[in-house]
Amino acid sequence: MNDGAANTQTSAELERQVADFREGLASLKNEIHKVIIGQDEIIDQIIIALFAGGHVLLEGVPGLGKTLMVKTLSQALSLQFSRVQFTPDLMPADITGTNIVVEDERGQRSFQFQRGPVFGNVLLADEINRATPKTQSALLEAMQEGTVTAGGQQHSLPQPFFVMATQNPIEMEGTYPLPEAQLDRFLFKLLVRFPDRDTLLGILDQTTGRAAPKVNPVLDSKTILNLRDLARDVIVATQVAEYAVNIVLATHPESPQAVSEAQRFLRFGSSPRGGQAIILAAKVRALLEGRFNVSFEDVRTMTKPALRHRIIMNFEGEAEGLTTDAILDRVLDSVKP
Repeated sequence: MNDGAANTQTSAELERQVADFREGLASLKNEIHKVIIGQDEIIDQIIIALFAGGHVLLEGVPGLGKTLMVKTLSQALSLQFSRVQFTPDLMPADITGTNIVVEDERGQRSFQFQRGPVFGNVLLADEINRATPKTQSALLEAMQEGTVTAGGQQHSLPQPFFVMATQNPIEMEGTYPLPEAQLDRFLFKLLVRFPDRDTLLGILDQTTGRAAPKVNPVLDSKTILNLRDLARDVIVATQVAEYAVNIVLATHPESPQAVSEAQRFLRFGSSPRGGQAIILAAKVRALLEGRFNVSFEDVRTMTKPALRHRIIMNFEGEAEGLTTDAILDRVLDSVKP
């Protein structure tokens, strides 16, 4: 797969492009780590999603630095940043924008589209599951098509367009579960854990002093789009693609390839977008590892962040207290390359 693009370039050119890719991402990580202590895996996966062209959902209890992580990423990129605080009374037009009546110097009135905060490069949807499902769904077209339709007119969003949403665990007071269609638009769902002792000490030391670290922008929109194109040219062997397909099929309870836990505890398996997310993310990870071909390990590593929000537990699974990660662990143990 994708052999043609690689064949038109010499080995030396590919090595240079991979080296440039790794250098750009290393610079981005260094800037983020000026502010964010620890969370190495989360930061790596956010960067992978950015260059795979997908969106990220961060879940964790309040106070773990999810919002700060997104703001720091935006500061390290020469991109337009927007933030929306989701609340129960937030309306869809507060995100996408709305048509307003304007009057010109001759007194003639007309409708003019007033752009909302979604018209930026990096959108922080903070505590997205505190808004109603109607408002959450306002992002569906923007995340999938990169456009907003209002008053019969379609408006294109600036590129790159990257949504990073934070949410509190749905067991917390005042939250609404995200619709399945909304969840499926996120390339990754990442779980932000409580820091360990050493990381917590570092956080306290850095955040209670006078000096605030300065984050410098290291990548602009043109560079990001070029690096995204490079990632899509990474080679995926047929056997590796089949491995990703088998993983997705193993999550479908009605599939002959389903693992027993999926048949018993899942209501729905992953959509095809899950397979796309695994492959796109695996391509970026391959470049990060200095390779221009996707390995089985790349696919395996990207499976849980790409699928944990795309498989739906049934009543029995919820009653047993199982998590989707536990099901995916079983899938990865059962499905062999």
